[in-house]
Amino acid sequence: MPTTWRTGEEEKGNEGVEAKGGYEDSVVGEVLSYGRERRVILEAPKHDKDCVLGNILASLFLSFSDASKTDFHMQAAKSRLEEATSYEKSVFDSVSYLFSQDRDDDVAVELHSKLLKNFPRDLVSLNRAQGLCFYMGRPDLSLDLVRQVLPYNQREDYIYGMLAFPLLELGQMADAEEAAKKGFEINKKDIWSQHALCHVLQYECRFKEAVQFMEECSSTWGSCHSPIRKVLEVYDNHIWKELEKTDAVHPEVYLNALGLLLRVYVRGELDVFEDRLKIIADCVKDQANWNLVWYFDVLILVTLAITGELSKAEELLEGLKSRGNDKKALELLGPDFDANACKIIAASDEQLDVFNEVWYSMLLNTGQAVKAIEVLEKQIKKREGNPFVWRLLERAYSMANRQEAASVGEKARALEAVYFEQPVAT
Repeated sequence: MPTTWRTGEEEKGNEGVEAKGGYEDSVVGEVLSYGRERRVILEAPKHDKDCVLGNILASLFLSFSDASKTDFHMQAAKSRLEEATSYEKSVFDSVSYLFSQDRDDDVAVELHSKLLKNFPRDLVSLNRAQGLCFYMGRPDLSLDLVRQVLPYNQREDYIYGMLAFPLLELGQMADAEEAAKKGFEINKKDIWSQHALCHVLQYECRFKEAVQFMEECSSTWGSCHSPIRKVLEVYDNHIWKELEKTDAVHPEVYLNALGLLLRVYVRGELDVFEDRLKIIADCVKDQANWNLVWYFDVLILVTLAITGELSKAEELLEGLKSRGNDKKALELLGPDFDANACKIIAASDEQLDVFNEVWYSMLLNTGQAVKAIEVLEKQIKKREGNPFVWRLLERAYSMANRQEAASVGEKARALEAVYFEQPVAT
């Protein structure tokens, strides 16, 4: 079937070839909205076994779910390459390189950059390229790519969410917020713009505003920060319902659930979620969920350790030493640990932040109050509005018998009252 795609194939800067509905719109919408129906990608080869674009995209999609069929579609695309359009050839080059045994991620990004220079309206390829940059821990490259195509996509859905994310990862919060809000104005269902804006609000400790915004978008997201009863409500009504669906659960649903539960665990509230955690732990013991993304593996590992599945944890990460022992874990991490140096595990700043919180808690659990005070005071300067960090600092001061513990505790309570609408104890 002929390729009709938002690529600008006619000529760079022109309106380009518009998708008129059907398959193309479905693929674009599902990929860019991170939808549950991304299997629509497999429809093109069913209708036209010689479609180069359909086969190469199917090959990539199946590499994450059914690798045994990947080569079949790759060879089908390759066999018809001489008859393909220049756009299809560019997509084939960029995607097929991802399967190279001697793959170099810098080269992979460069191939995508070349594709986007010729076809700047191809936001699906931009999405793929940004994913590569994310796994490389290179938000600077991701920003370069989206800025490269932005002039040709000024009013397109999803483009500003794709702009906002690398901006916030580079610490450009004001610009990230502006971009995310612009994307939300164009399409209020743009999940990536919602996602980016929530990251900004969370980073700037604007928790109450974040909760209000997420409640407005509750059909696709949940709240970022709220009392434990609210977290439980969000988990049960949104995340858990995704896990209960009878069709295949996408790994990112487990990732979202485990990421939330890790935050609950660090805050000492896991007993409320214990039954839910055990159910998810049983699910992620399935090796089909392993070795997809490093960050996901880390979350699975923590979950297995917390729920006592140590043999499975050892199987996932051979040579696991700490087994949840704070003293041994600190020896492995070293005295200058900073989770923000671990972007290569494919986690955002906000996701990595919880690992810093784990580290702070480990320092306190092993009696290292002086070191904890040192790092917590630095963190407070960066994120003064985070009540949980103030609580940790209060605990550290108390352990060190510092008189500041009382005033720090008052600060934490005041912030909790503002953000969580709880009365301040008098």
